[in-house]
Amino acid sequence: MGKWFATTLFFLLTLSSCSDPEEPKTPLQLGELRIGTYVLNLTDLTQNSAAPVNQPIEGKFSAPLNEASVATAVKLRTKDGVEVPLTFSFLDNNKIFSGVSTLNLQPNQDYELIISDQLTGANGEVFPGITVAFRTIPGNLTVTSLKIGGFEVLNTAPVTNVDQNTTIEITFSNPIDPLQATTSFFKVIHTSSVPLSYILSDGNTKVTLSSTQKLPSLSRHQLWISNELKGSNLETFSQFTKYFYTQVDPVPKFPIISDEELLTLVQQQTFKYFWDFAHPASGMARERNTSGNTVTSGGSGFGIMTIIVGIERGFITRQQGVERLDKIMDFLETADRFHGVWSHWINGNTGDVIPFSTKDNGGDLVETSFLVQGLITFRQYLQPTDTVGNNLINRITKVWEEVEWDWYRKNNENVLYWHWSPNYNWEMNFAMYGYFEQQITYFLAAASPTHSIPKIVYTNGFARNGSIVQNNTYYGINLKLGGLFPLFWVHYSYLGLDPHFSDDYADYWEQNVNASRINHAYAIANPKKFVGYSDSNWGLTSSDNQNGYGAHSPANDIGVITPTAALSSFPYTPVESMKALKFFYYSMGDKLWGPYGFYDAFNITQGWYANSYLAIDQGPIIIMIENHRTGLLWDLFMSAPEVQSATAKLNFVY
Repeated sequence: MGKWFATTLFFLLTLSSCSDPEEPKTPLQLGELRIGTYVLNLTDLTQNSAAPVNQPIEGKFSAPLNEASVATAVKLRTKDGVEVPLTFSFLDNNKIFSGVSTLNLQPNQDYELIISDQLTGANGEVFPGITVAFRTIPGNLTVTSLKIGGFEVLNTAPVTNVDQNTTIEITFSNPIDPLQATTSFFKVIHTSSVPLSYILSDGNTKVTLSSTQKLPSLSRHQLWISNELKGSNLETFSQFTKYFYTQVDPVPKFPIISDEELLTLVQQQTFKYFWDFAHPASGMARERNTSGNTVTSGGSGFGIMTIIVGIERGFITRQQGVERLDKIMDFLETADRFHGVWSHWINGNTGDVIPFSTKDNGGDLVETSFLVQGLITFRQYLQPTDTVGNNLINRITKVWEEVEWDWYRKNNENVLYWHWSPNYNWEMNFAMYGYFEQQITYFLAAASPTHSIPKIVYTNGFARNGSIVQNNTYYGINLKLGGLFPLFWVHYSYLGLDPHFSDDYADYWEQNVNASRINHAYAIANPKKFVGYSDSNWGLTSSDNQNGYGAHSPANDIGVITPTAALSSFPYTPVESMKALKFFYYSMGDKLWGPYGFYDAFNITQGWYANSYLAIDQGPIIIMIENHRTGLLWDLFMSAPEVQSATAKLNFVY
C-alpha cells in the first residue's frame, strides 16, 4: 500500500510538471499624453516647459482601460511630492482617461505625472509604468491699480488736471523682481524721459514713481512699463501705457501787461512774418515759414494790409512801408497772370507760376481777390498829393482794372469759376456756388470798373438764388448761412469789406458774430472730450495739424486749436477772444509763442505743437485786431469809390 501511494504521487507530480506554462499578459501601450492641446514629450522631458495650468490631463492608450485601476495608478505630484487630486472621466470607449484637478495648476511650477504599473486594461492588459515631468507656463503679471496724484485712474480716460509735482502708484497682481524697479522698466515720457525716483513696497507688489523735477504744464505725458518686466516667480507682463495731462500752471509764462499793450505786442510780433520774413527779391509773403521761394498771392494781400498797421503802430516808418509796396508792385506787374488773374503760388524770384496742383497752374480768382482787397486798401491809404504815392495809386488801379473777373464766368454763365489754366482750361471745374470764404470775390467782381459782373451772377452764384439761407441753430445760437464751418470763412472776406451790412439773405455782422460764438460754445461743450478745450482755449479753423493740414471745424474736430481762429474774431467776440489771447500768451506761451507770434496750431490731446507759420493765418490776426481797435482797414477799403458803387449795385445795406 505504501509503495503504491508513493508511486501514484510521483506520477501525478510528474504529470503536473509537464503541463503548458501560463501565457504572457498583453501589454498596454501609451500613445500620447497631453495637457489640453499641449502634447508632452515622453522621451525628452526637458521639452515639457510650457504646460497650461487650467486644462485636463489626458492619456491615450492602445486598448480600453480598467477604470478602477486608473484612479490607483495615475498620480500628479508637485516636485516637493505633494499630491494634486484628480477626478477622472473616460473617452473613446475608455481608451482615453481625462483627469481634472479641482484647482488649477500653479504657473511656472514643476510637476510629475506618474502612471504606475498598477494600470491595467479592461481585458487584463498590463502597463510597465512611466513618470513624465513637466513645467507649467509662467503666470501673467498685471496692473491691478494705478493711482496718479492719489486718484485711481486705471480705467479713466483721459486723465487730466494732474499736479505738476505728482506721484504715480502702480500695484501689480504679483510681486515683481525688485531689481527691475528701474528706469529700464518704468518711464514717464514727455518729449523725453522724465527723471524719476522709485520706491518698492507692499511685498514688492507696489511701485511708487516720483518726478525729481516739476512736470511741464498742460502737457501730455506717457507712463510706460516695459514688457520685459517679470514677476518674482517669472510671471510675464504685457507692455502697459497710460497717458495723463498736467494742469495749467497758474504762474504766467511772461510778465503781465495791459490788454492794450498785449494787443500791440501780438500785432508787432506777428507783423515780423510779413516784414522780416518777406521774400527778399519780391517783398511778397512766403506761403509758410518753410516755403523758400514760394510766395502766395492771397497771403501777400493780407501782408500788404499789415504794412498799413505796421506804419500806424510805429513798427516801421511810412517811407519803409511805401518802399516795400513799390517792390511788391514791381513784382506783381511782371509776374505771370491769366486774364489778369494771378496764380495761387508764384516763384518769388522769377514771377513764374508754381502749380498748386497739376491742373491748378493758372489763375486763382479767390486768391487774387484777397490780393486785390489788400491793394485797394493800401491805395486808399496813399496820399495822391505825394509823387511816389500818386504813382503807386495809378499802378494799383491799373493792375486791379486788368483783372478779367468776367472771363471767369466761363462763357457768361451766372457763376464765377475759381480756376482757369492755359493748359487745362476749365478742367478744375470749381464753380463757386454758395456761401463759404469767397464773398469778397463776388464783391470785387461786381466792383470792377472794367470787367464787372452783373448782380445776377452774385444772386445765382454766391446766393444760389436764396438757397444759401439755412437758419440753423447751434447751442441756442441762430446761424442764417451755412453750417458748422471753419472760422476763416468769417475772416478772409471781411478784412477790408466791413461786415456791418445786410443783403437780401443775411445780416453779415450778425452772421459773423454768431459763427464765432458757436465756435466758442462748441469748445466749452467739448462733445468729443478733447483735452484742454475751455472758455479760454478755443478756435477751430483750417490749419496745420499732427497729420498735415485740415479744415477744422465743429463738424470736423480732431482736437486741434488754431490761435488765428479766436484772435481774428476779435471784432466779433472781443471778450472771448481776449480770454483766448491771454490763455495762449500767459498760460501756453512757452509752447506757442515764437519769432513771428503764435505758432500755427496745437493739439494738447496728442501732445502736438506746430513749429510752422502760414501767411493766411498770421495776416488776419494783425488786421482783425486792428479793425477791432480802430476799424482802420475797414475804413480804408470802404472809402474806395469802386467799393461804394458795388455796395449799391448788390443792394448791401449799411
